[in-house]
Parts: sequence; structure tokens; C-alpha cells
Amino acid sequence: MQAHSQETSVQAELVAVLAAVSQGQPRVLTTECARALPSGPLEQAHRSLQMGMRAWVEAQTQHPLGYVEQLYTFADKGRFASQGERVISVSYLGLTREEPLPQALEVGWQDVYRYFPWEDWREGEPALLRELIWPRLQVWALGDSEGDGSTGFDPAYSRAQRRAQRWQRACYAFGMEGAAWNEDMVLQRYELLFEAGLVPEAQRGADHAPDWGEEGPLGLPMRHDHRRILATGIARLRAKIKYRPVVYELMPPEFTLLQLQHAVEALAGRGLHKQNFRRLVEQQDLLEESGGVASGGAGRPAKLFRFKGNVLLERAIAGTKLPLARG
Repeated sequence: MQAHSQETSVQAELVAVLAAVSQGQPRVLTTECARALPSGPLEQAHRSLQMGMRAWVEAQTQHPLGYVEQLYTFADKGRFASQGERVISVSYLGLTREEPLPQALEVGWQDVYRYFPWEDWREGEPALLRELIWPRLQVWALGDSEGDGSTGFDPAYSRAQRRAQRWQRACYAFGMEGAAWNEDMVLQRYELLFEAGLVPEAQRGADHAPDWGEEGPLGLPMRHDHRRILATGIARLRAKIKYRPVVYELMPPEFTLLQLQHAVEALAGRGLHKQNFRRLVEQQDLLEESGGVASGGAGRPAKLFRFKGNVLLERAIAGTKLPLARG
């Protein structure tokens, strides 16, 4: 559907971030050979934005959708399609379980950290940060670049003040100069890398030419600003697991406590203290034993659990903090 004005037309794009956890890894459903998220234009036949999004996802991937929520509407100046229409992207976050896909080479599940390798702290601080990201951010922040005007600098700021503010933002987002790493700041970190010109997407022209860039140490680029949309979805999911039992949507009907812990760790990108995690789960009273045990593996079989029925009613977990393991 397009709304026409004297200057240009506007096209509404519907985009889906579909997240799953498989074998302890966070996954996202992609199209165009891992370079895009499922998406398509809003059409006259669509009864609503969400119904349109569901129609495109199922047509492109044949994957059924369960829980979805609206994520964010991207309408920044400069978002144009190849024919010159201004594009407004309405994005949704969906939680699901990975299922086999049709034999289509352009559709597949990808590891989230393939796009954001600096976000995976489960084995400790990624070497990529000190070896590449921090030095390049320092050069950008303290260099002569005045930026593109998108960072909200007061025009009255001196060049030195702008440098100091850029460096402060970089330190806060990426945990430098004594700042703590905040796992929820996925979007802020990606946008800083974009602003600093360190990701291939920052080098594209306004026409979004198909030269998307090769996969490198800073991850796999995506078409248009789909990696930015994916970063927004992962940030939302990381924040939500701290106060709502949304991980329910990602787990099989029965699971061990270790499988549940690995799923939360996969999403958060952080290692969790095992005993504190189990104590937290017990305190929140979300689970019950199913009566079964896990098959295979060495040692004593682990008990299987399932979420209690009241979790289906979206019971809130107010003020929960992840029990991070100490490195």
C-alpha cells in the first residue's frame, strides 16, 4: 500500500525477527541466503499489519508463527527503495522453535552471533573487542571526523567536546575505561559501529545497492538495515527474559534445568552461575517436574521439567536479575 504526496510515495514494509534456541545456540530465521529477514510490503488484501507480516513469513519460509509482538517502526529519513519510494518498516518479534525448513537454499536458520560476534560473552570477553573494535572506535572517537550530524551534538560544541562525547558513548556501550558491559545495549553498539563506519552497511549509498559486503570479523552484513532491525529484536528479547518468562515459547514441552540454563545463556550472551540460576528458578515457582528423566549421557539421569500452567497466562517476574557467573 502506498500513500502519495507531491514529493514522493511511501511504502510500508513488514519485517519479522523470528528467534529460536537450538542446541544451546540463539538462532534467527533468514531469507536471501542469510542476508535478510522475512519481509514484504503491506498490501490491500492484508487485514492488518500483523496479518500481512504473518502472510509474508509463511509464504517465504513455510514456517508457522506462534507468539509475536510489534517491535519497532523504522521511519528514518533516507530509507528509500530502488524505485524511489520512502520505506517505513514495521517490525515484529516472534518467538518460536526451530523446525525443518523446505528445501530452499535462500531460506535458513542462522546463529545470531554470526551477525554480532562481539555480543557472545558466554566464554568470557570476546578477543575481537580488544584486538579490533576498541582500537578502531578510539581512532574514530578521538579523530578529526565530525560525524554525519545524526548523534545529537549541540552545534555549539567544540571539536574537543565532540571527541570527548563520542569517546564517552563508545566506552559506555562497549565496556571500555572501566564501564560495565550491559548485554541489553545490542542496538546501541551496532549503531555506534555503523556511525564509526566500521560495518559494511555504513558504506552503502542511499539507493541500497546490492553490494552488501562480505562476511568479516565484524559479522555478516544484511540487506538494507535488516541487521539494525535484528539488533533491535535481540535487545528486546534480552531485556524481556529478565522480567517475563518468554523463554517458555522457545523451549520444548519437557526439558532439563541445564537445557533451560543454556537457553537463557544463549539469549543473554552471558554465562550464568549454575546454583544461583537454579535457586532463582525455584524461587520464581515457574516449573514443575514432569515425572520423566532425560535419556542418554553419562552419570545420573537428569529430571525433566515443564512450565506450570500459570506461565501460559503471562505471569510477570518482577525485578529479576540474571545470576551472572563471575569471570
